[in-house]
Amino acid sequence: MRWRDRYGLRRLRGPRIAKFDREATDSDVEALIAFAKSRRGVEFYVEPETFATDTTAMAIADDGEWTRRRVGSPAVIRKVARDLALPVYDVQLTGYPARMRAYNERRKRAEG
Repeated sequence: MRWRDRYGLRRLRGPRIAKFDREATDSDVEALIAFAKSRRGVEFYVEPETFATDTTAMAIADDGEWTRRRVGSPAVIRKVARDLALPVYDVQLTGYPARMRAYNERRKRAEG
């Protein structure tokens, strides 16, 4: 863990911490940024905190490839998305895009 709070993880999260999960780190946010910069058409989808897990965000590319990382707070991923000029959606309102499900299905068929 770094001494600095580069992405505001601790400042923006507030007093609540999920019970069974580890906290988000700068490397989690940096992994989302690296994914977004290395693929086309990336959109972020914020997933709410639950009793067991911290707030997470999914970065989904235009071909459906995706990655999920902890972000600590929706405000963190909104700031990252604004800095990268990428859209961010609340998955509870929009659901997951069909291209992600199609990508998962293609991977499942290729594996087995």
